[in-house]
Formats: sequence, structure tokens, C-alpha cells
Amino acid sequence: MLQVNALNQFYGGSHILRNVSFEVPQGKLTTLLGRNGVGKSTLLKCLMGVVPTKSGSISWAGHALEKKPPYERVAAGLAYVPQGREIFPRLTVEENLLIGAASLKRPSGVPDRIYQLFPVLRSMRARRGGDLSGGQQQQLAIGRALMSEPELLILDEPTEGIQPSIIQDIGRALRLLVDEFGMTVLLVEQYYEFARHLADHYVVMSRGEVVAKGEGARMEEDGVRELIAV
Repeated sequence: MLQVNALNQFYGGSHILRNVSFEVPQGKLTTLLGRNGVGKSTLLKCLMGVVPTKSGSISWAGHALEKKPPYERVAAGLAYVPQGREIFPRLTVEENLLIGAASLKRPSGVPDRIYQLFPVLRSMRARRGGDLSGGQQQQLAIGRALMSEPELLILDEPTEGIQPSIIQDIGRALRLLVDEFGMTVLLVEQYYEFARHLADHYVVMSRGEVVAKGEGARMEEDGVRELIAV
């Protein structure tokens, strides 16, 4: 289980994260929702150690993470798909994927599971990443994160700018990772319907604070749609 307790972060004089506390149950998919600018991406960067936290604690499987550098968090079982994908455009699909296995002691090529989840990557494995469509690049970014064999997959708005057919493919892949492979997923998302159909649990942020959380099946009943409406 990922546990975040009383997390605070500042940018200059701005208080970005305000005593953020929530849990991500093991083997479940938790969606984190909120309007633009409420601190969701900053929170994920704090979880991965890309941005230091001012105060509070982060633990995964009972181990404190808040003082560990990003590479130690990856070694502990965390993987991160950033907003905007950030693939290497001049490297091939296969080379991008293999970079994701850099933390493993003995990487042994791209496992079939990655290509089974995203078949388009197999057919395009010799093509440069920059030549892929936005949706294909997003699948590549998720595949690259999975190459480190994580227990917790953290994704920042994977549906942004993606065509509906690939959004459905990504949704199916995420549910398969949770239901068949027992992976834990934390998904930051603004597309409400996508989040609602996938969520086992949800967390809603507003102005740097957690304002609601609960079971995914109760999102409509709990008024989550109204909480994140612009």
C-alpha cells in the first residue's frame, strides 16, 4: 500500500500541497482527480522524488520514501509515466523500451507481456519514437515504465490529447495490469468518464488539498463530477 500523510510543498511563497493525505490500496486502481492547477502533477513528482517535499511522509509497502532519491524509489518498485510522455524521439521504440529496464540488474530484452498489452509497439519496434502518433507515444511511455517490473505504476493524465480508440486500449491495458497481474495503479486524470469506469478507489484534490475520497463505484453518488467541473 502507498500511504501519503500530511504532505506539504511550496513553490516560492505559494503553498502548493496542503497536508495531503490518502492511501492507494495494493492491487487496486486509484484515480486522482481535480481541476487544472490544484497540485496533482506536483504531488506525483513528490511521490517519485523529482520534487522534494517540505514536510510529511510517503511510504510504500511499509518503507519510508520521502528522503530517497528517484532511482531508489524505482528500485523499491515505483514507476512513473509523466504528463507529456517524454519519450526519446530519436531512439527506436525498442531502444526506448530497453531504457526503461536500466534499473534491472540483468535486463533480457523486451518481454512479450509489453507487446501483448500494446501490439502496435511490436510492429513499430524499429521505428523512431518521434515518428509515432501521440497515442502510440503514450503506449510507448507506459510500456517503458513497465520495463522496470514495477509493483506501483503512477500515470499523469495518459489520455491527454489522445484519440478515443487508443484511450480505450490504454484503459483495457490498465485494468488487465491490475486484475490479471496484481499491479497497483495511481492514475491522475481529468477525463471523468475514463476515471469512473476504471477506478476501484478515487481521491479528489482542490487548491492543494484532498477534499473527497472513496470507492470508485460511488463516484456518481458522491458527486465527484461536480467537484471537478470547471
